[in-house]
Amino acid sequence: MNDPKRITITAALPYTNGPVHIGHLAGVYVPADIYARYQRLIGMDVAFVCGSDEHGVPITIKAKKEGISPQEVVDKYHEIIKKSFEEFGITFDNYSRTSAKIHHDTASGFFKKLYDDGKFVEEVTEQLYDEEANQFLADRFVVGTCPKCGYEESYGDQCENCGTSHNATDLINPKSAISGAKPVKKETKHWFLPLDQYEDWLREWILVGHKKDWKTNVYGQCKSWIDDGLRPRAVTRDLDWGIPVPVDGAEGKVLYVWFDAPIGYISSTREWAEREGKDWEPYWKSEDTKLLHFIGKDNIVFHCIIFPAMLKAEGSYIVPENVPANEFLNLEGNKISTSKNWAVWLHEYLLEFPGQQDVLRYVLTANAPETKDNDFTWADFQARNNNELVAIFGNFINRVVVLTHKYYDGETPQPSEFSNVDKETFDELRAAPEVVASSIERYRFREAQAKLMDVARLGNKYLADEEPWKTIKTDEARTKTVMYVALQIAAALAVLSEPFLPHTSAKLNRILGNSMRDLVTSWKDISEEKELIAPGHQIGKGELLFSKIEDEKIQEQLAKLEASKKENKAMNASVEPQKDVITFDDFTKLDMRVGTIVSAEKMPKTKKLLVLKVDTGIDSRTIVSGIAESFTAEEVVGKRVTVLVNLAPRALRGVESEGMILMTETPDGKLVFVNPDDDVPNGVKIS
Repeated sequence: MNDPKRITITAALPYTNGPVHIGHLAGVYVPADIYARYQRLIGMDVAFVCGSDEHGVPITIKAKKEGISPQEVVDKYHEIIKKSFEEFGITFDNYSRTSAKIHHDTASGFFKKLYDDGKFVEEVTEQLYDEEANQFLADRFVVGTCPKCGYEESYGDQCENCGTSHNATDLINPKSAISGAKPVKKETKHWFLPLDQYEDWLREWILVGHKKDWKTNVYGQCKSWIDDGLRPRAVTRDLDWGIPVPVDGAEGKVLYVWFDAPIGYISSTREWAEREGKDWEPYWKSEDTKLLHFIGKDNIVFHCIIFPAMLKAEGSYIVPENVPANEFLNLEGNKISTSKNWAVWLHEYLLEFPGQQDVLRYVLTANAPETKDNDFTWADFQARNNNELVAIFGNFINRVVVLTHKYYDGETPQPSEFSNVDKETFDELRAAPEVVASSIERYRFREAQAKLMDVARLGNKYLADEEPWKTIKTDEARTKTVMYVALQIAAALAVLSEPFLPHTSAKLNRILGNSMRDLVTSWKDISEEKELIAPGHQIGKGELLFSKIEDEKIQEQLAKLEASKKENKAMNASVEPQKDVITFDDFTKLDMRVGTIVSAEKMPKTKKLLVLKVDTGIDSRTIVSGIAESFTAEEVVGKRVTVLVNLAPRALRGVESEGMILMTETPDGKLVFVNPDDDVPNGVKIS
């Protein structure tokens, strides 16, 4: 799209079953905020919207666990999340919630429009049902083995290990997350969006139209989904928490959260427009509007295929111009886990590092998982603060302000003739906005922030080379010129840093004088041959932009994580309760044999899977096992194992697995083979 009149920016709605952590910030909210702030700086009409997703199944799971109502859960976490975003400096034009009346009305109206237009298919299908809990199981109420990668803790709608979306009925060995029981299949009526009818349009729109401008991870996941063939997707669920399906004969059913939630972007925009006296429709229905979705990689399919198909079916909406999804951020080498409290929570960070919001923004941007999963460590956090923000950015500003007050009582000096060095420095400075902007426009925020820091480095090098503390004794005119140039660089940094380090930018503007903002009226002014701070302008007293973070502060954070690790080990050490009683006849159906692993190889493009050849004594067969993170292929060759040989074959990543190796897990999470004695020959039956 060329020169849009306005930009609608959405950031993924956070589930209100817990606070926001650094993984959410790095993947979605910091990059979205950088982009929104930049667009406002250059004068673009921006609607940056978000809100709490309060109808997801994780909320009902949290409510059951805590013994409170879902409404109490969402009220608690909505306030924590909203306050955290505000204090951190995420500049949503509107932060709403899906329990709001305007959202219920918007989502119900959207569904009713598609229903009346005959866009849905009504079907009676078999769904998983928990007989102990006496209820149908929504996707997130089911866990089991992923049919594609073999991950044993996949949800019913999506595997968090490989990112594949599927139906709960596709899971291997599914169990209820409510009771732990094995669910049965039971008939129920639901409404489906026939995605297959939009396959040709999606193929043309994404695979042809956005092959070059969408990120590789986004394009690749969409292509895989489309090439596999699209199927109708249910847009209703059997639940008592959510937006009731607004048609007759749908009692006890609600809108599926992935139909309801993205409409939350629209209802949040409507809420903002009503408050501001604007018309919301151009932000969602005008071809002059650029629509962008900032999300994590686990939401790609929903934002690139399902939601666009919904918008296309409705008929009056635009579809996203881009969906710049990020990969995942890990923490100290391990996957962030809310259930294991292996996370850095935003609301806790704000309390423990008061006034240091920008340090976290900087580190998360510098280490953003834009093209691959990245790792956050507290050592890196400390090093980037001390060695970059303090030593480069902060050091330059401190020297400029201190010297200006020391030599000229804080008044911007009148320059004399500019040397070639001065002119070259100005040329670099005036090129910076376009360089930074180019990276932002291409969603390369790590690169953009690095270009910002190059401006601070430019200032440091200029002062170090020109040495005004020496020339003040020998050449007063030259010193005035050097300090004038240095102040122009400082003024440019006050503007250029605003998208990345907004609290720092505000502080720097105060230091440089309140009228500075009036002088630098736009991002583009820096590129032009204008004075950013005029001679005679009075700057304020200096204050440190950044403070050094000491080792003790970092050790406190590492100790918190270590405490979480010990707590999880203690929980895992507890003996699991006995499973449901089975009959002797059930037991006799299991055929377990002694075997030996004769060969092994890593399955390509997976983290956990090994393809094993096992001599079971009765044959040699292939078994795919999810143990690659615990053992190398070389380590397992020759291992004596116990094999369940009469398990129905199952294809995993195109390889047919013909059995299961029996394993157990130690309290610290280490996998261990259930080994038979070495003198027992292969094929002996275990009973």
